[in-house]
Order: sequence, then structure tokens, then C-alpha cells
Amino acid sequence: MKTFRLNDGNEIPAVGFGVFMIEPNGPAFDAVTEAVRAGYRHIDTAAAYFNEADVGRAIRASGVPREEFFVTSKLWLQDYGFEAARAGIDASLRKLGTDYVDLYLLHQPYGDLAGAWRALEEAKRAGKIRSIGVSNMTPKLWSEWIPRFDTIPAVNQVECNPLFQQKELRNLLDEKDVRLEAWYPLGHGNKELLENPEIVRLAAKYGKNAGQIVLRFEVQEGFVVLPKSVNPARIAGNLDLFGFELTEDEMNAIRKMDTGRGSHDPDADGVAETLLAAFDIHKE
Repeated sequence: MKTFRLNDGNEIPAVGFGVFMIEPNGPAFDAVTEAVRAGYRHIDTAAAYFNEADVGRAIRASGVPREEFFVTSKLWLQDYGFEAARAGIDASLRKLGTDYVDLYLLHQPYGDLAGAWRALEEAKRAGKIRSIGVSNMTPKLWSEWIPRFDTIPAVNQVECNPLFQQKELRNLLDEKDVRLEAWYPLGHGNKELLENPEIVRLAAKYGKNAGQIVLRFEVQEGFVVLPKSVNPARIAGNLDLFGFELTEDEMNAIRKMDTGRGSHDPDADGVAETLLAAFDIHKE
């Protein structure tokens, strides 16, 4: 598996298995088990996905040593602020059944980020977290918050795919050697992307499917990608990206597909309130 070096010196696998919207208490366990069988060792979950326990169980049941995995989780808004974040980090570790996570993110860029970030820094010093980062930070939010942090994030996990390539944000991240992680790397099944004539042409040329061409483009651009599926063939296929390489002309053709628009705007009015009210992660 190809890896990227983070700005804190740790290595992150280029392809991870995302478990967003995979139901807990069985389905998430089964999906992660299938992903591990296919060769994934990078698993991306979150407190707000409600399936940290399934991820942890699947990892333990796999028989693969914990140190071979790269596990990411994320702190939800209800646990922002220093003391609340300390408790939230410990809750994630307890549910995952591990004494450390490889990467822990602030899931949404609202509320008391400064207090929550200090808790992540403390947990990193204590060895509970190996790398710390943020998620869903736009250029505006990045410029507002990062100067207040003592530690530069290792990662910013954001929506990114050929139709929304985050070029302005990437310029800011590159200044601090921050790695972009892409959620919705396949555009959430967007036909405009997956049926694009250039993508279809390249899939035929390389004997791949459209999704593999898109993911290969993203990995060559330096993104960490987090495709999600519960279909065993697609789970395996999304990892099969390393037996071919797109030419620079082909990369440029895909770069021209950028529309500058995604499905989610973290800068929009009312987003923070809507997300905070969406559910209660403390409700059993």
C-alpha cells in the first residue's frame, strides 16, 4: 500500500475504508471485516457514525495485529471544549477497544474549536493519539482558526473529487504541508463524474472501472481517499489502484473537470446549528 508522510512524521495509507452511514450492530462489523479481508488496513470512523464499536470489534476479530492498522476517528460537536473533548477522546478509545488511535479529527469546524484542539494536543502528548487534524475546513474557516492553534493539523478531511478539486484550499494546505483527505472521493455516485466521457475512455484504456480511474487520479494528486461500499467486489476494486499510472496529459484532462462546487458548504449560514441538532451522540 502506498503511504504519504504527514507533517508530524507519521505515515498514512493512501487509501482508507470509510464507514460513514454504515449501520452499527452488525453491518459495519461485516463491512470492515470484508475490507480487512480485501487488504485494507486504514479504517476511517467517527463518534457521529455510531459504529466505532463495530470497527474495533472487526479489527480485533481479524487476527491482524493492531499495529498494522491505521485507525481514524473524529470528535463530534457536542464534545467540543477542553474538558468535554477529553471525555470524548476517551469515549472513542473505549468504544474502539484500543489504547490509541492513529489519527483523530475535529469533525466539524464550529463552536469551541480552540478548547477541543488543546485536548487533542494533550492526548497526542499522552500517546492516546498519534496524529491530529481537522475536517470540513474551507479556506475561510482554515484562515480563521489555524492561526489560533499551537500545532498545525496533519490532515484536513474535506469533500473532494474531480468535480470539486478544492484548489484554493489545497494552496493553503500546501503552505503548511497538510495532507488533504477526500470524503465523497467518487462524488457519492454522481453520474456526471462516473459517466464522464474522458473517465469512461480511460477506464476502457486501462481495463478498470470509472471509480478506479477517479481514485487513481486522486491518489496521484496526493490525496488520501476514503471510498465506502458494502459490496465485496467494489470494496476490493477500490483498493486496486496501483498497477497502472495516468499520464500527465490524462491528469490534466481530469483537472479540467473541476466545477469548484461541492454538495456541502460548511460556510453556509445555519450549518453549525443544523449539525448540532441533528442527533445526540450521548444518547444510548
